Amino acid sequence: MVMACVGLGANLGDAPATVRAAVQALATLPGCRLLAASRLYRTPAWGNEDQPDFINAAVALETTLPAPALLERLLATEQAFGRVRMAGERWGPRTLDLDLLLYAAQVIDLPQLKVPHPHLHERAFALLPLAEVAPAAVIPGHGTVRGALAAIETCGITPIGG
Repeated sequence: MVMACVGLGANLGDAPATVRAAVQALATLPGCRLLAASRLYRTPAWGNEDQPDFINAAVALETTLPAPALLERLLATEQAFGRVRMAGERWGPRTLDLDLLLYAAQVIDLPQLKVPHPHLHERAFALLPLAEVAPAAVIPGHGTVRGALAAIETCGITPIGG
């Protein structure tokens, strides 16, 4: 069993309800056990700013699945919530986004999977909720989640409850 951390985000439809339901869906994934879930955070859109604010959260899972198999389950969960991934589209609106942020302290560099998430250490919208569920987790090459969060600005990100 290893600990994996997943970032959740949504900004279409009832995003808070979607993220809460997605947390429950992740808790029932075969080969996984939910260890912790963060509060929800309202985050200004990043990258493409001409869209609604995002609702973000993070979960820590204990899993027996190898990272590529876990990613497949995450993508299937996104699809179950109506996510359609468009080739070449980045930072656009979405019904649900699930990112495998950390998989133990492993570095994985596959065409379809990069762990740790390549810009995790720079993104407050991912680090703030992640710090609630795994503050001492190591981001390979960048120290702990808590340390990475302390080094960046979190203005504009507000908790909206659990």
